[in-house]
Amino acid sequence: MNICFVTSECAPYVKTGGLADVAASLPRALAELGHKVKIFMPLYGSVPVEEYGFAYSNDLYELPVPMGDYSAGVHVWYGTLARSNVEIYLVDYPPFFHRTSIYTNDADEGERFILLQRAAFAIMQRYAWSPDVIHCNDWHTALMPAMRAFAYAWDDLFRRSATVLTLHNVGYQGRFGPMLLYKAGLPFDQYYPGGPLEFHGSFNFLKAGVEYADVITTVSPTYAHEILSPAYGEGLEGPLQRRSADVYGILNGIDVDEWNPSTDQNIYVNYDFASIEKKEENKRLLLTDLGLPVDESVPLLGIVSRLVDQKGFDLLHPVLEPLLSHHNVRLVVLGSGQANHEDLFRWAQNRFPDRVRAHLGYSDQLAHRIEAGADIFLMPSRYEPCGLNQMYSLRYGTIPVVRKTGGLADTVHDFHETGGNGNGFSFHDYTPHALFTSILRACTLFPDKTAWRRLQKAGMTTDFSWAHTAGLYERLYERAVAKQLG
Repeated sequence: MNICFVTSECAPYVKTGGLADVAASLPRALAELGHKVKIFMPLYGSVPVEEYGFAYSNDLYELPVPMGDYSAGVHVWYGTLARSNVEIYLVDYPPFFHRTSIYTNDADEGERFILLQRAAFAIMQRYAWSPDVIHCNDWHTALMPAMRAFAYAWDDLFRRSATVLTLHNVGYQGRFGPMLLYKAGLPFDQYYPGGPLEFHGSFNFLKAGVEYADVITTVSPTYAHEILSPAYGEGLEGPLQRRSADVYGILNGIDVDEWNPSTDQNIYVNYDFASIEKKEENKRLLLTDLGLPVDESVPLLGIVSRLVDQKGFDLLHPVLEPLLSHHNVRLVVLGSGQANHEDLFRWAQNRFPDRVRAHLGYSDQLAHRIEAGADIFLMPSRYEPCGLNQMYSLRYGTIPVVRKTGGLADTVHDFHETGGNGNGFSFHDYTPHALFTSILRACTLFPDKTAWRRLQKAGMTTDFSWAHTAGLYERLYERAVAKQLG
């Protein structure tokens, strides 16, 4: 198949979240299955094109992209994704993409990503490249199914193209004024109260994608069910319920080359399950580097996260002091975010200097070292469409304690609920008590090395690779093509 993959970010060029990892890993895995994949994304000012080996496309010089009342002359750089033959096209339009941040609150934010989508169509037209599938991601590219149906309906190049929309986080929808319909080439007769392009008086990009995509995917099976409910649908549960027969959940994979304890160059000592005892050396060296007392019998809790409400840290506020005061544990935190959560960990480090270390920022090396050195990983998210760190933890033999939501529910199975056959600890109620008791359950089991090794083996032997996930997308693409062809 010819697969057009359009995204607002892609690792390693630019990354603010899990979308960037998906945009790098899924196309690569699809290419390994024999598909022809092209990625389209903006060229942000922060991307050093020559350092990554991109070349300027002379034959796309000032490519005209229709934007309603004007035509934007864009430039294009192209290259190949590392370790693959996946082609990448960077849409270069400095007035829109050379800004101090990737996403903005600027008045033209919607217009920026309309340009990306229309530029992707223009590049495909210039090269007469007909995609079997156009795969869109989140609100930034969610207009492409509607554009294919209206703005580009005249072009036989896209007549047989199926459209797939992946919802990485339905909480971000892209709501703007209706005048952007004109710039997107979409008909105003589809904008009326309750109509496919209208949402409470706004032009909602994500809703448009939900209405017009042939197939809708989310990044985990549980999240696919959750977003059909008012609790998680963020107002789009109605349109999603109407399309429920076309909504599928496919769990994201992880980069098993980057996150592999047997080869990871960021950790102190490499290991696998056959040499799991070497994990304790990673714990000892991590504690030593951080200036915490070394005691292998004391469980080390790890957190690597954005410190925001969505990640459930409000649950930790009332229980952190009693946990540290009355239970013999260590805690290492890496992340940044909301001031109240950062302040909590600053306070904890000052109050318990022999038990807590908080690195309020980000370090890729420290993230890997925490995954390798911690015994228990905390991830109490209020909602989590997929989540990656729980899978990293499982792969590194670090036992996750998670809330049972989204991808966390699909990947972490509670030790006690499964009669000792799980791979971690989980809780359902979104309460501090539920989190606290789950942490204590993990800490209580920790001295039982036989049971703990069973938990570690269950996680370390699970296949979280993109090779498995890509096969599921391949079958979904076939279903979307068959549906589009009718």
